[in-house]
Amino acid sequence: MTQSPDRTELEPLTGRLLDVREAAAFLAVDLLFLAANLTKLVHGAWFPLLAGLMIFTVLTTWRRGRQLVSERRERKEGCLRTFVDELHRRRPPLRRTPGTAVFLNRSKATTPLAMRANVEHNQILHEHAVILLIETLPIPTVAAAERFTVDDLGYSDDGISHLTARFGYMEQPDVPAALRQAAAGALALPIEVEEASYFLSTIELRRGDAPGMTRWRKRLFLASSHVSADAADYFALPRERTVIMGSLVEV
Repeated sequence: MTQSPDRTELEPLTGRLLDVREAAAFLAVDLLFLAANLTKLVHGAWFPLLAGLMIFTVLTTWRRGRQLVSERRERKEGCLRTFVDELHRRRPPLRRTPGTAVFLNRSKATTPLAMRANVEHNQILHEHAVILLIETLPIPTVAAAERFTVDDLGYSDDGISHLTARFGYMEQPDVPAALRQAAAGALALPIEVEEASYFLSTIELRRGDAPGMTRWRKRLFLASSHVSADAADYFALPRERTVIMGSLVEV
């Protein structure tokens, strides 16, 4: 004699059937609304749909392009700690010129492109080199005691340090003013703010054969990449003491 299924065994199957019926009911209602509104496409409703599709295409292309550029830029920059170690192993030692150089950078892990170019091509580095990372926190303002963090990158006597300056989203990141505060405060960084040179790293984007995006999306990304704020103005850097050094990245 066959044994009838237990009630507890049938409960999951019954629940799934109810879920399918509810989903089918909601889908039927949605399809009715869709069918009722399709007639409006020929009367102008196509325009907001087209505009939304164009905006979606631009935003997704920009996001994908920036991801590819960031990955290739990080490979060019290389590890910051490794770069500093290589400086200490150079024979003959790298020539150090008097003064202070401030290299603005995007992260603490990678080497500023301008710093790498200055060392590899000019074969010099300033006596005091400050790698500056600007962080914008999701708070209106940042307290003075939490504004700065300093890291000597493993060597306390080579004049190379990493400074992180934090700002709230309602604060304007004035780099010279922040450096004056860091030099005069408890950090006591050896920064000659009024004579310091500021180095900005920039990249030139070109369309190449690297994979990651189709050709038409590469053209769209390159066209939209020219719309960007001026970093020197945004960070209130003195133009006469700001140097822009860059590198080429293909997308």
